[in-house]
Amino acid sequence: MDPKAGKYMMEFLQKALRDAGEQREIENVRQLSGGSISRAYLVETVETSYFIKWHEEAPVDFFRQEALGLQFLQEAKALPVPDVYTWGEHFIVMDAVTGTTSAHTEEELGHGIAALHAVEGSIFGLEEDNFIGELPQINGWESSWLPFLRNKRLLPQIELGRSLGRLQSERSQKAYRLLDHLHEWIPDHNRPVKLHGDLWGGNWLPGRKGHPVLIDPAVWYGDQEFELAFTQLFGGFSDKVYRAYEEYHKPDPLFEERKPIYQLYYLLVHLNIFGESYGGAVDAVLNRYTRF
Repeated sequence: MDPKAGKYMMEFLQKALRDAGEQREIENVRQLSGGSISRAYLVETVETSYFIKWHEEAPVDFFRQEALGLQFLQEAKALPVPDVYTWGEHFIVMDAVTGTTSAHTEEELGHGIAALHAVEGSIFGLEEDNFIGELPQINGWESSWLPFLRNKRLLPQIELGRSLGRLQSERSQKAYRLLDHLHEWIPDHNRPVKLHGDLWGGNWLPGRKGHPVLIDPAVWYGDQEFELAFTQLFGGFSDKVYRAYEEYHKPDPLFEERKPIYQLYYLLVHLNIFGESYGGAVDAVLNRYTRF
């Protein structure tokens, strides 16, 4: 066993497995790197491997919303997600995803994202608020895309940024000016489809036989372009993924014009979480759309 896990953590992990219905003793524990919010552990018994995330100061409902988000994706039958065994206030237990990519992984990922975006809803949003990173993601329902984008995505992050001192004076003024003029770039006839909600290159993993598996969702029903824009913000998706996606969803010719507006939501989220290192990217988007 990894001594870094510590006696307290080993006891906690064993209890979490008991809660999940696993009665066998832990054979091995490995703390995984890469998570910026929760501690993550690969926990192995003699027969089964589990993935356990633990966050001592998790916001209320944090792991419940993760479990619901994975269920939302699972119901789409587009791409596999880990099965969740149990969750609590500070932890979640799910299947371990341990695999390597194959020659077909990226193509399958593109086809799977396209299949997810083919699952339509009747209205934009989600019944409950959830989380984007550790920040609240405001949902509720809205019949039209433009007001949802303005009032449930951009505006809450702008207001949070103001309260944190991230959006002041000129930056704040430009942000509100953009909200007032969104209709000049954003159409309001879009269809609501299932979105992963936080789909960057770190939120999918190769599973068995190289099949891509989605993790860490922030789900809702929205415009598929919103999600596509985010996949192109920080990289992590190859041309092969996009070619496979476009076999089913051809990009609108005007997508490139509005893509930075959709990316602005995620830039504001990162600005509010990580600070001014994202300020320049936020300013670049605001400057582009408020030169009038």
